[in-house]
Amino acid sequence: MNVPPSSRGPVLIVGGGLVGASLAIALDTAGVEALLVETAAPRADAQPSYDERNLALARATVNGLEAIGVWKHACERATAIEHIHVSRAGEFGSVRLDAQEARVDALGWTLPARELGAALLRRLDECTLLRRLAPATLEAVEPLPQGWRARVRTAEGVQAIDTPLLVGADGTESFVRAQLGIAADVHDYGQTLFVCTVTPERAHGHRAFERFGDEGPVALLPLAERRCGLVLTMPTGQAHAVAAMDDGDYLALAQRRFGWRLGRLTRPGRRFPYAIRRVAAARLTAPRAVLVGNAAQTIHPIGAQGFNLGLRDALTLAELVARAADPGDGRLLDAYAARREPDREGTMAMSHGLVRLACLAQPALAPLRSLALLACDRLSPLKDVLLRRGMGFRGTPPQAVLERAP
Repeated sequence: MNVPPSSRGPVLIVGGGLVGASLAIALDTAGVEALLVETAAPRADAQPSYDERNLALARATVNGLEAIGVWKHACERATAIEHIHVSRAGEFGSVRLDAQEARVDALGWTLPARELGAALLRRLDECTLLRRLAPATLEAVEPLPQGWRARVRTAEGVQAIDTPLLVGADGTESFVRAQLGIAADVHDYGQTLFVCTVTPERAHGHRAFERFGDEGPVALLPLAERRCGLVLTMPTGQAHAVAAMDDGDYLALAQRRFGWRLGRLTRPGRRFPYAIRRVAAARLTAPRAVLVGNAAQTIHPIGAQGFNLGLRDALTLAELVARAADPGDGRLLDAYAARREPDREGTMAMSHGLVRLACLAQPALAPLRSLALLACDRLSPLKDVLLRRGMGFRGTPPQAVLERAP
């Protein structure tokens, strides 16, 4: 596709991952022209399998996906989370969150990442104002008086694309962020995440578990067909040895870390390791440019807030752009940054604080941690805050996620 330069042009989204694709769909839904630059050509032919990464989608996220027409393509493969149990190994406190207490049918849902990707592709195919370049790579950007000129390499050669608003949705190592000269604060947690699928002896009952320990957090997420997604965090120094374990030794490790609440864990799928870092952009905007999703902030996976936070970025930006005559206006971008700050800072502080405190190997903290968990479980005002924030309602959420809010 040849995109001629123009004095105005579409909103240019660089990065066709989960957040970038969601933003493109949200803008199309709002009647805003956009162009999506995707590194890889889209594929919708991948079939579900036992081995696949799984996402925990907050209630607000599913509301938002429903509002932009994506959820109808994914809901059949989703599994409701009706209960959440939070505890720490060897300590007496715990928190139990229940959908009935929040007066909703589910606190969130789990969904294979492959299924969400396929749903986004199907919804992208329905868009009427959106144009897509794939496979394509952004090579450089240069400022214009009223926007940016992007040089994008495709199979047909390099194209010049003018845009009034450049959006970096290109992940943790964002090229757009670097081109804009926005610094990023990087924190290495010294941890590696292992993700796989297991089958527990007892039915999960739509319960999700988060269990902390000296070595890091472990989570078990409910999936279809009585399966669970196992998320196991290890110190990076032990990652090589864990990766080399046979299935029996790995299950023994997971059982020791998680416990026996669902009985024996069996049938481990293929393990996928991920090094864990926090990467936070020093600012979210530049003149006529903005960062969303992992390009803006990549957070610790504890609590599974990464995509949920990124989608709220995308939906907030789409909401503001839909109301504006000029999508790159400085006042609009200032409003975006102000709207996102409480949610962004609060979510990053929550995930970072949990890792630093709940997983800290400090026996003197044990009674205080247990009392804090008991207080959150027994005191209704604290529990209500946990429930709403866990469901993704923090700060000033985008209107799209509030349509089905309690």
